Parts: sequence; C-alpha cells; structure tokens
Amino acid sequence: MRTNGAAADRRLVIVGGGPAASRLARRVGPAAARSVTVLAEEERPAYNRVLLADVLAGRYPAEVMELPRPPDAVRWHAGLRAVRIDRAARRVLCQDGSSHPYDTLVLATGANPLLPPLRGLHSPGAALPPGVRALRTLADCDALSAAVTLSAPAVVVGGGLLGVLAAAALARRGARVLLAQRAAHLLDRHLDPAAAALLRTHLAALGVEVHTECAVSALRTEPGTGAVRAVRLADGYEAEARVVVLACGVRPRVALARDAGLPIGNAGGIVVDDLLTTADPHVHAIGDCAEHAGVAYGLAGAALDQADTLAAALNGDRTARYTGTRALVRLTLPDGPVPFDLAAFGLPVPAPPDDTLRLADATRGTYRSLVVRDDRLRGGVLVGDLGSVGALAHAWQADGPLPAGPLLHLLGPDAP
Repeated sequence: MRTNGAAADRRLVIVGGGPAASRLARRVGPAAARSVTVLAEEERPAYNRVLLADVLAGRYPAEVMELPRPPDAVRWHAGLRAVRIDRAARRVLCQDGSSHPYDTLVLATGANPLLPPLRGLHSPGAALPPGVRALRTLADCDALSAAVTLSAPAVVVGGGLLGVLAAAALARRGARVLLAQRAAHLLDRHLDPAAAALLRTHLAALGVEVHTECAVSALRTEPGTGAVRAVRLADGYEAEARVVVLACGVRPRVALARDAGLPIGNAGGIVVDDLLTTADPHVHAIGDCAEHAGVAYGLAGAALDQADTLAAALNGDRTARYTGTRALVRLTLPDGPVPFDLAAFGLPVPAPPDDTLRLADATRGTYRSLVVRDDRLRGGVLVGDLGSVGALAHAWQADGPLPAGPLLHLLGPDAP
C-alpha cells in the first residue's frame, strides 16, 4: 500500500466498469486521491449483474440493474478499453491512443465466461455462432432476448447458479428448455443431492427438461449462416436448439496484468495480499480478477467486500484488511405453482467426523440440512422457509462454538 506523498497529489486510476469498480469509485474520498479516473470498457453505466437473469425473464427492465452513479468529480470513461500497463512510467494506455497516468492503479477487470471445449464453437477470441451466448453482460441479455421466441428450443449448458437462473428465465419467455449438467446434480458446489432433487422438481414444473451427468460434446450449425441448430450430447443424442446459453463458470480476466508482469495464482487470478495489493505496491486488484489466499471467488459479495476494504485503506484506515469472504448463496424462482426459495452456505455434504442434521417437511415444502463439526456450524442448505437463514449464516460466518444443548434446536424456527 503506497502511503507516502500528499493525497492531493495522488492520481487513482481504476480499470473496469463493473460493480467492484463502481463501488470503489463511490467510496474513495479526497483523502485517497486528488483525481479518480475509471476506464470502463462497456458503454453502459455500471450495473448489477446478479439481476441479468431477471431482465432476461422480462421481470425487470434493464434500468433496474443500474448502480448508483459515482460523484461528478470521478472521470468515468465509458467504452474505453485499456490495452497496456506501463508500470515503469505508471500509466495505462488505451485502445484509442489515450494515456492515463496514475500513482495508484486498481485492476477491476472482472472475468470472462468459461467456454466449454465443444466442436462447433469458433476459435478463441472469435465471435460465437449466432444463437450461442454466455449470460455475462447486458449485451448478452439483449441478444438472447431478441433470439428467444415462443416454443423455440433452447439449451442451457451448465447447471450451476447462473445456468439454473437462465433456464428458468428462458422457460418464462416461453422457450422449450433443456438444461444439461455435467455433474451428478444441480448446483453441485452448493447443494446436497436431496436439495438438488427438490430444485430439479421445481424446474420440471416450469417446463425445464433437466439432464444430469450429461456432457455436451458439440454444436451443429447451419451451413451458410453458421447459426446454431442443435446440441449433441456425449451419448450421441442430438437436441434441437435455436438458442444456446453457455453457463459453465467464469475465468478471471488477467491478460492486462499478466502482460504487465504481475503474478497470476494457481486459481487463475491476480495475486493480492490482505490490502488487495499486487506484487507492485502501486497496483491493486479487486473483484473477479483478483486471487486472495489462493481463492478467486467470482462472486458479487466478495467483489464488494474487496472494494470496501480497499476504499477504507486508501482513505487512510490503517486497520483495513481483507480476510476473505464467506458467501451465502441465495436462489429464488418466483414462477411455478409455489415460489422456490433456497439458501446455502459452507459445506453442503458432510465428511467424517461431521454430524448432520436434516429435517424434510413434504407438506410444507421445506428442507433443512446442517453440517456440524467440532461444535461449529460448517455448512447448511435450506429450502422453503428461510426465516432462520440469517441467524444460521451469522453463526457460520462467526465460526464460534454453538450454544450448549441438543443440536436439534438448530433446525427450529429460532435457530441457532
């Protein structure tokens, strides 16, 4: 962390225009820098990517996603892509030939969608075939909205959180949706098999055909136009498709940092310490592009936590440290006979010598599974009534001993 020199003489440049960059730009004050410049590659103002599936579903207009604007003093350059960092001269060069000097540089370059190795996809860096999109930006959302028609066959590749949300959104738009998940059950990183089965049942009620342990091997495109026409599964079955959503995760976007000689970690992110500082004391990284203590989170909550920590440090708080984020996963599917609500945190599946507490109430449509180890809450999955999720998540985040008494009280409405 650079602390020498008067704040009035320091120039802060932020590369990236997503939620982490926007949060930092709004929270740094005059104690941090004389000037704040944001180099945002997207033309649109910063927006909340968590709501992309809701916009795709037609539940909200795109304007609802917009985040609060930074102060007028912040120089926000929309549609300006940074192409090189000159660390020796401390300046960022952009594709339009402009140069932006800095005393403190923050990389908030986000992540790119992870594209599966399918035959029929274009080469890396080239445009995807017509009808094939990730769901990462509002441009993706616009393209998918334009492509989806009533009863159009659609395939979602990937059964994680984004894949489930995308499948439900397309179904709400009237598409015939097939969801292909390579793992044994949906949301395999966050749910146990029982909770995943409840989610699968709800998706089926929405009209989504779910295939688990199902690898996709290739796309079939139309000669001439190159538009997608089908998806071939590993077992040879071919599913008709006019729309394909690739929801296979993300990869930290680190080319700018790597080309500048900054270390990249085993998780693929820009390595930072507890002050979100890279190997260069004048350069920081936050959000999806950053890797802290071997973890590249790829989660909105972690990105905002990092932005808050860095803002506090730049504003002069000497106690500010980032120690990691314990993320709570929430999923709400409001459509269907009954809305589906789910929350998950920590370890979804126990391992020896863990204790497991489960309560399933088919009548009320609720399910709870908690993992306890050494008198501490290590994880949980809740479906249905989420009234106690805040207290349980707090107990998990605090990582302290649970109150004395029978563990069954954790499954009650007043837990823990």
